[in-house]
Amino acid sequence: MTGFTLSFDLDHLLLFGAYKIGRSSFMKLAISMRHKTAATAATLLLLTGCGGGGSAGSGDDGGGLGPDASLWEQRTAASDRQAAFCATPRSGNDPYNDNQPYPDRQGSIDDEKLWLKTYMHEVYLWNDEIPDATASRYTAAAYGSVPDALDAYLDALKTPKVTASGKRKDDFSFTYPTDLWNASSMLGIETSYGMQVTLLASAPPRKAIVVYTDADTPAAYQGIGRGTEVLAIDGVDMINDGTRAGVDTLNAGLFPATVGESHRFTFRDRSGVTRNATLVSASLNSVPVERVQTFETPAGRVGYLVFKEHIATAEGELIAALTQLRDAGITDLVLDMRYNGGGYLDIASELAFMIAGQTRSSGRVFKQLRFNATNPLTRSPDSTVGFHVTSQGFDPSLDSGKALPELSLSRVFVLAGPGTCSASESLVNGLRGIGVQALLIGGTTCGKPYGFYAQDNCGLSYFAIEYSGDNDQGFGDYADGFAPDCRVSDDYAHELGDPNEALLATALTWQQTGTCGTSSATRAAAAQRQASETPQLLRGPLHENAWRRPPH
Repeated sequence: MTGFTLSFDLDHLLLFGAYKIGRSSFMKLAISMRHKTAATAATLLLLTGCGGGGSAGSGDDGGGLGPDASLWEQRTAASDRQAAFCATPRSGNDPYNDNQPYPDRQGSIDDEKLWLKTYMHEVYLWNDEIPDATASRYTAAAYGSVPDALDAYLDALKTPKVTASGKRKDDFSFTYPTDLWNASSMLGIETSYGMQVTLLASAPPRKAIVVYTDADTPAAYQGIGRGTEVLAIDGVDMINDGTRAGVDTLNAGLFPATVGESHRFTFRDRSGVTRNATLVSASLNSVPVERVQTFETPAGRVGYLVFKEHIATAEGELIAALTQLRDAGITDLVLDMRYNGGGYLDIASELAFMIAGQTRSSGRVFKQLRFNATNPLTRSPDSTVGFHVTSQGFDPSLDSGKALPELSLSRVFVLAGPGTCSASESLVNGLRGIGVQALLIGGTTCGKPYGFYAQDNCGLSYFAIEYSGDNDQGFGDYADGFAPDCRVSDDYAHELGDPNEALLATALTWQQTGTCGTSSATRAAAAQRQASETPQLLRGPLHENAWRRPPH
């Protein structure tokens, strides 16, 4: 289990997530048993950044690499000397690294822990706040496996400090199997049914709702649509079961570990009809951009698109979508990112440029990265992320250096909520930094202003927070999220892209009238509902992140 240590006590309520190492699916279900207890269930976030320059406070200039060593090499010079000594070395070749042989050599878990401690002192944003954790406590025998022990050790090395609101400062750093990370981030491939579920209530009586279904997936073939409620899985009551065995069954059904798993669901659709359906898991490609369309209003033509994730394949899909909308002559844009947890920061920069255009963004900063004091990348030009005017080569079907289309808009309506995280929030902040109105409709975003570069060692990738960042105006403090300009509750009774769906309808009204268009009573009711429901998308931290590729 990765992300946090989980202990069960059936006499207490437990809010938990299950993160399985060595399986083909990342599992997370935040549901509660019947009573309350303390659990180390940290809210996980995938972020992006850089750190380095030897151990914290050591003044190491890169471990003897010499003056010609790149800043990137200096970043992890000390830990690189300790890397790839593995308790269980991989064999063969790495399909995600030009089929080069894996660098792994026989070592031990102690070697891996030594590497991790050194790495954290090099790159961790708060490397001057790392606790003095006893490494010998973190063993495979104590935690069930080597990856679980290493994840627990990472958690022990995170800063213990809290924010002004009392939230743990680092609720976000985590580990993830490298092969699954590569498949998801580069290719958008995961094992699933093709439906996204949100949990509106974590304690019994729970409520789990399907918020969208991807086309041509097992869920779509079974007619599962937005607004469908999950009532039971493999005979276990989703609403009321609070037992450990029941929770395990629900987790196993919601997050299949392998392709071809068959699970029996009981659903209730929007019309109130209850039925059973058997879903069989498949290896699916994520579709990050969809429902691209236009609406005619008295105030002009409005473009709309659903943008679900900043993964590599989104680059080409965004370029195609915004080219289509530009050619359609839109004068306003509604960007639906209510379920977009983030991804590649540089894709967010590309999209920001396509929205704002050359005139507004030329010479401006999309995000200025802030590292720890000993990080050589503070001196790197790469620490300043501008507004990219050409494609950056993320999408394998698209040539790098392709000129991006420009909408040249002065405002954009962003449909948002607690599922809008990291790179998506950077998009909002980056646009606001150059004077583009990013008008938020929906709920408060999740609040994840940090980031990292993924670092593999022995088949486990580490995502330790390495940077924060500011926009062109020097603002980057949104750890509590961005509050909406117009608060509207998510509308599960209508499909995404339906002009009658509450968030989109509000945006279209605002575009025509210049005001939010909802009454103060309606906004107050929405705030009360959002506070009571606190919807949580059942997805892993790979889908709630902002990350970057290493500099070239």
